[in-house]
Amino acid sequence: MNTSTDRRIAVIGLGSMGGAMAATLHQAGWQVTGFDPSESARTAAAEAGIATAASIEKLAGTPYAVLSLPAASVVEATVPQLLAAPGTIAIIDTTTSEPATSKQLAELAEARGAAFVDAPVSGGRDGAATGTLSAFVGATDAALAAAEPVLLALTGGKYSHIGGPGSGNVVKLLNNVLAAANLVSVGEALGVAKAYGIDPAKAAASISEASGGSKVSANMYPNWVLSGTHDSGFSLGLMARDAALAVDVAAQIGENPALLAAVAGQWQEALAALGPRADFTEIARTVAPAITPAGAPGTKNDTTTAVA
Repeated sequence: MNTSTDRRIAVIGLGSMGGAMAATLHQAGWQVTGFDPSESARTAAAEAGIATAASIEKLAGTPYAVLSLPAASVVEATVPQLLAAPGTIAIIDTTTSEPATSKQLAELAEARGAAFVDAPVSGGRDGAATGTLSAFVGATDAALAAAEPVLLALTGGKYSHIGGPGSGNVVKLLNNVLAAANLVSVGEALGVAKAYGIDPAKAAASISEASGGSKVSANMYPNWVLSGTHDSGFSLGLMARDAALAVDVAAQIGENPALLAAVAGQWQEALAALGPRADFTEIARTVAPAITPAGAPGTKNDTTTAVA
């Protein structure tokens, strides 16, 4: 059980996911201080009752830290700053990052007497806001023990210890590229159903009760695609990045997943057409435009602009 001093925690990255995790930790009794380079993100956190710092340097030596960052390169730059002062017990990186980066940072933290765990999460902003995320954890047994109080607060115990440092990111990337493939395949299938005059919503509901069903057909398409809302809170740019990174990670060990590589290519095409800020469910607009009210990119119903 943590003491009151132990419950001091920094949250680095206060976007959709990081801001929600900071609020969940705050509500659970942790003494949270957040940082984000965006003034608007810091302001939103402050309005939710979260203390904020003007720089990462101000948070060095905080006993616990949670990272929710856009890329491995940002994680790599952030962790040494947090370890620059003594006192850090554990850094929990929820970023979908690169396995090699996680291994390197775990070694650095251990050399400084701290723990670093890669714990990329799934469950979206709703899971972050309710402490019901699932996490793919890569860590030594000792590092996991050090990080466990934070993992329990964020997941309610719904995390899997995959293996050593980096392994959490490997499995999370595989999860994301499988979801990316499913978003494409379900969209194409529902497009065929519509071409036959079948209501895509009815087709999705029927498929979801059978062997071809999935969370994508049961939830994502009905809630975010067929409705036209496209408001999951996860960007197309991040999913395209993760799909490409999963294929790159496979290539690094001599694997050539041809189907997953083809899927990653489709996401890059969607990225070029819709821009990184589009919702990731908008992939349907490129693979099955007839089933979503927004239609294909560039049509009269299109209200998005591709922004690099």
